[in-house]
Amino acid sequence: MAQSTPKQTLRRLTIIVAIQWMGATLGLPLLPLFLERHGGGPTTVGFVMASFFVAGVGTQFILGHLADRFGRRLILIFSLIAYGVASMTYILPITAPWFVLARVVQGASAGAIEVASLSAVAALFSENERGRAVARIFAAQLLGFGIGPVAGVLVSVKDLGWAFFTAGIISFLAAMVTMRTSLGDRAYDPTPLPRMQWNQQLVGALFAACAAGLTIGVYETCWSLLMHAHHASTLQIRLSWTLFCIPWVVLSGVAGRLADHANRRTIALAGLLNNALFLAIYPHIHNNDVMLFLGSLEAVGAALSMPSISSLMSQGAVHRELSRRQGLYATSNTAALAVAAGVSGVLFTVNSVLPFTLMAVVSSALALTTLWWWRHVTGNISRLAVGD
Repeated sequence: MAQSTPKQTLRRLTIIVAIQWMGATLGLPLLPLFLERHGGGPTTVGFVMASFFVAGVGTQFILGHLADRFGRRLILIFSLIAYGVASMTYILPITAPWFVLARVVQGASAGAIEVASLSAVAALFSENERGRAVARIFAAQLLGFGIGPVAGVLVSVKDLGWAFFTAGIISFLAAMVTMRTSLGDRAYDPTPLPRMQWNQQLVGALFAACAAGLTIGVYETCWSLLMHAHHASTLQIRLSWTLFCIPWVVLSGVAGRLADHANRRTIALAGLLNNALFLAIYPHIHNNDVMLFLGSLEAVGAALSMPSISSLMSQGAVHRELSRRQGLYATSNTAALAVAAGVSGVLFTVNSVLPFTLMAVVSSALALTTLWWWRHVTGNISRLAVGD
């Protein structure tokens, strides 16, 4: 294995994460139609789509524990290989229910890749550099998310299986790169794992993760439905997702510097409340061009705050608990997302405003709890006084 500097490792992880997210979202616009062609009804399609998130909730903390125990590099390699194998099964002549297994493996692998990559960054970079490094990973995720659906639109439903097959090959290549990359930990450490610290940084970050997950869950289920109800074109709906991703990529450097040099607590809370505010506003806007603009404006707050939240989550943690913390954080976020996505669909059928308003209120309440949890946590790590 070739030794590499933290900055070289970050560059490689950025490429790996961007490729994985692009592959994960490549077929999303057409996947329901692809499943229908394989005999899946609405219930089966919904079950297949949901299995991706369920797998993440069920495995992210466990895989984080394994990463702390056996090394992040090993987990990342196996996850990329598993993701690649699962993606390649889409070319097989099987019926829709069998794709539940493929989505479960994809969901678990994607969760492990996120946990391993973000905890590796936390381990490789010092506290006063971590925000900028984490921001690069978030930017890579959203870059992949922005490119994947657009690229997927260029593929026909008939050829979607081969698009996933290609994504699988790319995942294998990413695994080969990972084999030659040091992620800052030993392949296996036989000493017992230290007990995970349940401190105020971590608990506050878990509440923040749930607050963010609730807003994302509403968008997963109701955003396209809302825009369609406001007579948006298909192009406008697709464009809205891409325009949301652009600020994340453009502002990643600014977001990282804020996390490293400003008050993380203030930035994190402001971003969460910003998300909830926009969530409550959208149902009352009936001009789709304004919706596109507001979506990009909301993304600015989200992009600037996420590195601060992630940095607070890992702040003060010892080396061999970082993956477990990241796994617990990802589990909280994904679970809240899944709950919100399921509940919002039902609420939308009652009243299109209801899921946006209700989740905005609950998300705000969860976000405000960080005022308590983080009250004694150092916000600006460039200062020594606790509570700044």
